[in-house]
Order: sequence, then C-alpha cells, then structure tokens
Amino acid sequence: MGGTFDPIHNGHISIAQKVKDSYHLDEVVFVPSGNPPHKKERQITDASHRLAMVKAAISEIEGFTFSTMEMDRKGYSYALDTVNEFYAIYGDDIDLYFITGADAIAEIGTWHRADELMKKCSFIAAARPGYHIDEAYRRIAEKFDHRISLFRETAHEESSSEIRRRIENGEDLGDMLPSAVADYIRRSGVTQEEAAA
Repeated sequence: MGGTFDPIHNGHISIAQKVKDSYHLDEVVFVPSGNPPHKKERQITDASHRLAMVKAAISEIEGFTFSTMEMDRKGYSYALDTVNEFYAIYGDDIDLYFITGADAIAEIGTWHRADELMKKCSFIAAARPGYHIDEAYRRIAEKFDHRISLFRETAHEESSSEIRRRIENGEDLGDMLPSAVADYIRRSGVTQEEAAA
C-alpha cells in the first residue's frame, strides 16, 4: 500500500484491513513514498516522521508491516522500481497487488513506464468519499486489460490534507488518527508547520 502517509490516518488503516480481508492477502506492506514526482507542488513532512507515524499506526495489527524501500532511494521514486524490488525480495511466484487511492489510479496512464508496470502487478483502487471514478475507471480498465479492481467500500471521511489543515489551525482531530499517531504528533518534533507542509 503506497502513499505519502502525511500523516497516516484511520481511513488508510480501515481500507487496508478491508482489502486484506476481501482479497485474502497474506500481508499488507505500507510503503511510505520517498520523493514522489507527483507531489512537487508542496513540501512533504520529513520521511523520518512519516515513517515513525506508520510504525506507530500498524505496530499492533497482525499482517501489517512496512518497508522503507522508497524512502531509501536517491532521486525520484517510481512505482515500477518498488514492484521490481518486491519481486527481488519475495521471488517471482507471488500475486502482487498495489493498493492506492482511486484518484491516483485515474492518473495511472501518466505514471513512469505505466504499460510495463501494469504487466507486473494488479492494482486495487480504493474509493474515496466524494470522488467519482467510474468513467475514468472504465477508460483505464480497458487500456490496461482489466488489471485494476475498484474497491468501492469507503471507510472514513478523513483525508491527510484535512488533517494537516486542522493541525495547522490547532483544531480538534477527533477520531481521525490512530491514537498512537496522534500521540506521536503531540510529543514529537513534528511541528504544526511541518505537519501542515
């Protein structure tokens, strides 16, 4: 499951668990992005903080783990590199699923070497509240030979951008974050400015 996780929130956790159960996955590996080329428009919270929040969020959930492979790379990090690295770790005899948001999937045709990427793994596009993907999904599913499954069950209404806005303004976060992540933000060096960047 890829993403900036800036910060990871209860929506991420809920979708990951539901996808794991629905697709009978052995493991969900959270892969915080390092230097994603599609996030040039804003500064991203330092990788060490984002990783610490992921670790805190999933530490007690069976079948959830994390990888720093994208954070460890120099320069821009591409999904194809990540997929190839998973095969190098686990071998070729695996069914590999890439879980991401439906909004990201709608742009998959613009991803680095997308045609090659789509031959190497299946994608699960998690629906997001208020985001309508049906028309875009039909176009990309036809182009990429139906290697994309749309997971329509949404969980929480939160988004990382809304959480960052609330942190910046000192507003209540309610139950948007796992308690361990909320505690980390409060006690760590993640300032309001960093979390809102």
